[in-house]
Amino acid sequence: MNAFPNPAPPATRPALKVKGDLALPLARLHEACGPARHTLAMVIAAATQGPVLWIAPPWQGAALNPDGMVAFAGPERFIWIAPERPADILWTLEEALRSGAAPLMVADLAGPPGLTPVRRLHLAAETGAAQGAGAPLGLILTPDSGGAPGIETRWHMAPAHAAMEGWSLTRLRARTAPPAAWHLSGTPEHWHMTRAKVV
Repeated sequence: MNAFPNPAPPATRPALKVKGDLALPLARLHEACGPARHTLAMVIAAATQGPVLWIAPPWQGAALNPDGMVAFAGPERFIWIAPERPADILWTLEEALRSGAAPLMVADLAGPPGLTPVRRLHLAAETGAAQGAGAPLGLILTPDSGGAPGIETRWHMAPAHAAMEGWSLTRLRARTAPPAAWHLSGTPEHWHMTRAKVV
């Protein structure tokens, strides 16, 4: 008989089930990258209920088109925040997560933040979950292949040119799951998600 009891398995963190294996632990910060990162953010928004805070700098230029958004989520759900200074984008996201005022908060960034801001955002989301109406989910959008250190999960989405339609979705990083890839096809109301080879 073993004198040392087996340790209890780690508790599974509640997650937002988006579609298939696309699940995002709540009260954490996640990263969406790649040329279709805005589409991925819309897919995630469609899986939530309530307001979505979308933080993007005014100098970025290209704003989301409500006509394109409506297939995913009603534009009336979105609260647009446009900080004037680059440093205010992460500060705004941190304060929003800490408030727990919305289930999804998105920040559109020019590049991945460092480890210290990511840790602060994780803590802010946990605080928001403890004192808000629910557990907020933080999502940062970064170009190319992303690369924010300390992130809970990182997802890359791009048009699936080889398949002539749909999207290629890759889980590049997750604390509790290996890298994996899928092909998304269909329409926002009827997505089909099939496994693909990780390249």
